[in-house]
Amino acid sequence: MAARVVVVTGASSGLGRAVADRLHTDGWTVVGASRRATGGNGWTPLRMDVDDDASVAAGMAEVAARHGRIDAVVAAAGWGLAGPVEHTPLDRAKAQFETNFWGAVRATNAVLPTMRAQGGGRMVLISSIGGVVALPFQAYYSAGKFAMEGWAEALAYEVEPFGIEVTLVQPGNFRTGFTDLRETVAGGADDPYEPRASKVIAQMAREEAEGADPAKVAARVAEVLVRRRPPRRVSVGKAAERFGVVGKRFMPFRMFERAAKSSLGA
Repeated sequence: MAARVVVVTGASSGLGRAVADRLHTDGWTVVGASRRATGGNGWTPLRMDVDDDASVAAGMAEVAARHGRIDAVVAAAGWGLAGPVEHTPLDRAKAQFETNFWGAVRATNAVLPTMRAQGGGRMVLISSIGGVVALPFQAYYSAGKFAMEGWAEALAYEVEPFGIEVTLVQPGNFRTGFTDLRETVAGGADDPYEPRASKVIAQMAREEAEGADPAKVAARVAEVLVRRRPPRRVSVGKAAERFGVVGKRFMPFRMFERAAKSSLGA
């Protein structure tokens, strides 16, 4: 039996790299897509820019032509942007959406015809606990992940008749290069947001540095991809982070908000 074929976006680093490495170890034929087309431990690199319609369409077509099928896509491309909403340039906010949200949309739309024709497939979208619990001074990151959550839920209803399964994986804090590559918007010395923004962003960086091993996200993705009935959503991370997902659903809002602000340093 031929190995199953998976395309992982954002595979050059971070969670995408961890997922690509794990799936290759598990026996998948892995195509790791990124702007840099950096190769991994035995899997095939593919130069693909998720911000560009033509690049994504050409990349997915190349994979389908080479392997005859695409069994799964893991959409993991993304980057961070921190700072007060009031001071964040809209061009940078739009640029983040272009990658974090529209990049996943492009990858999905480009592969759906192949999956429908072959009678099924799996879409795993890397969301975030920050797509359920909003993160102060990362408003546009959270907004993109909130958008992904709603879009993916609607998508799942539409593609289920074709045997295509959609799962959102919601990581908490993990030790990756994401922290070092985050863009931070500075408001200046007289910025009224500065004391709180600096405190919250510094706490965020510490928690990411002390976060869990990215291999845990990769393991959860690997598990989801072979489940006969995969979950719609699954959170991954430390218990305190994952509690926020449940707490928001069941706690009175004001109580939840106080707890969330305290834990986030806001």
